[in-house]
Amino acid sequence: MPDTIQDEVGVLIGSLKSVQLATLNADQQAEISYAPYLKLEDSFFVFISELAAHTQNLKMHHQLSLMFIEDESSSQTVFARKRLTLECQSTFIDRKNEKWERTLLAFEATQGPTIQLLKTLPDFCLFELIAEAGTFVKGFGQAYQLSGKALSEIKQVKGK
Repeated sequence: MPDTIQDEVGVLIGSLKSVQLATLNADQQAEISYAPYLKLEDSFFVFISELAAHTQNLKMHHQLSLMFIEDESSSQTVFARKRLTLECQSTFIDRKNEKWERTLLAFEATQGPTIQLLKTLPDFCLFELIAEAGTFVKGFGQAYQLSGKALSEIKQVKGK
């Protein structure tokens, strides 16, 4: 059983292999999508095709939101699913950067052998996503703001 909010956030993130992304297109319209992700230390990574709208959006606008959300089948009520929303900045990682190979090896360890094939496709791009702030909703009346280094500052949101 998790002892702290940080532990609960870690359990939620660790229970999922993909994340929902909200990005901005060229017309500043929000677009939602999803992608498999990797968490390494304090960063998240997505390895996504240039053919996908979210990749083009990240190349234009480095700001995005991520949402990790509890599966409906395991939640007590669909109205209060556990969820973590993060406001992030993205950085494109070039294939020549040593971080690219190291990250893709870790990606393969968590996401499986499909990564071996995707690495050979020239349209796949690696982005590092750094969370700057977030909100964790644990249930009804249980929301927490996350901020600071590694989102270690946690403050419960009080109703009015």
